[in-house]
Amino acid sequence: MFRQSNQHWQFMDEPFSASLESAVRKVSKTGAMPATIDDLLRIMADLRDPNGGCPWDLKQDFKTIAPYTIEEAYEVSDAIQRGDMVDLREELGDLLLQVVFHAQMAGEAGAFAFDDVVAAICSKMVERHPHVFDRPREVSEAELRDVWESRKEDERRRKREHGALDGVALALPALMRAQKLIKRAARKGFHWASAEDALVKCREELDELRHASDQDEDRGRLEEELGDVLFACVGLAAQCRLDAEDALRLANARFEERFRRVEKALEDQGRDMDEVPARDLLQLWNRCKTHGG
Repeated sequence: MFRQSNQHWQFMDEPFSASLESAVRKVSKTGAMPATIDDLLRIMADLRDPNGGCPWDLKQDFKTIAPYTIEEAYEVSDAIQRGDMVDLREELGDLLLQVVFHAQMAGEAGAFAFDDVVAAICSKMVERHPHVFDRPREVSEAELRDVWESRKEDERRRKREHGALDGVALALPALMRAQKLIKRAARKGFHWASAEDALVKCREELDELRHASDQDEDRGRLEEELGDVLFACVGLAAQCRLDAEDALRLANARFEERFRRVEKALEDQGRDMDEVPARDLLQLWNRCKTHGG
């Protein structure tokens, strides 16, 4: 919230002189820092008020705010990965602001209000947990998964989503969406028989990419073949019961750590990375990888 507030202030042509607490007291009936969802809803309504609201907030719509919503969700995940509870508290607030922002715009359009959002998710959670709210009893993890998927199937039918792949959001990151598509298809029996079969498919797609590269195919063909390689790798992850997103996240972390070791080694040698030949960089990389893990 504070970061977006900073954006608000940057868009305004006058400096923000009041302290944060003073600004909050201006919109809080109690004069204290807000502590309820009603305070946040009132702040958002004031920001979107055509008479005296924030120019930046007023010109936003669902499409322009959507990227911030996605970004905030990832920042929540990042705080969790780092085990930083202080950051998690703040990032959850930022994500909550996104929900309130969308609900405010929907209310202005006469579509729905924040209370409708709350009511919908409450109803959905109760429906998906009959073992808790209907007939309380102990259930296995497998039963829970079956109940959850059954309820989701019912919801998709109510939304007139008939195909197995209907309802997989286009806006999801490509890797995450690939996992969901593969999982949905597997429920209908469309999957590799084994991890070895999936690995064979990965090799096949790599061969096709290599052939396209050797033939100096156009960029569009290379992009298509590379996409097939990546999709096949996600299928392999599914067969190995691994999360491709987690696997790539760990690979990113390893790359970052090793690259920093390369930078440190060059710094200790008094060398500038920009002036080191690529072959030497690769040799140093391999040494850092071997000795550092």
